[in-house]
Amino acid sequence: MSRIWARVVGLFSSKSFIGVDKTGNKYFSRMEEIDGLVKEKRWVTFRREEDPTSIPVEWICWLNGQRKRAPTTEEMAELEARRERVKLNVALLKKGEEEKKAREGTGRKITSIGKVDGPDLSSFVRQFPPDSKGDKPEEASEEADQSRAKEHEPEIVTAEPPEPKTTEPSGSGSSFRPGTWQPPS
Repeated sequence: MSRIWARVVGLFSSKSFIGVDKTGNKYFSRMEEIDGLVKEKRWVTFRREEDPTSIPVEWICWLNGQRKRAPTTEEMAELEARRERVKLNVALLKKGEEEKKAREGTGRKITSIGKVDGPDLSSFVRQFPPDSKGDKPEEASEEADQSRAKEHEPEIVTAEPPEPKTTEPSGSGSSFRPGTWQPPS
């Protein structure tokens, strides 16, 4: 009950006006005792409708306690001027980039939308020694075709004793069967 009474009294206690932003929102503060601790309570009263997006970042930081002192009008004017300079610089950079692209062209002619050329693998292929399998492209493709054909041949099953099932993944060589291992439950 004492908490409720403290809050009611707190509403009518003296609140101190801290400042106003450029949209007309007013900021207030007062000291409030809660459970024996004195804390500063900060709030805003909106000029028009309650729109939290109309509060400048500096005032949001003050309301949340990230700033000890409220922003001054000089500080707000300086930050606003800085934001305008940044916007102008961004516009100048974009304009410069567009002019540069117009002078140089895009470099590549776009033939169709949605398709992208594949990567250039010539430098990657040069890394392999010349004595690797399939020195000639025809040999490499024949070996790949033969290995694919082996994959599609029917598997010959021999009468080997079944291996005990374990909870750990294992297998190499002829006993390995992809996709058969299940995690322990």
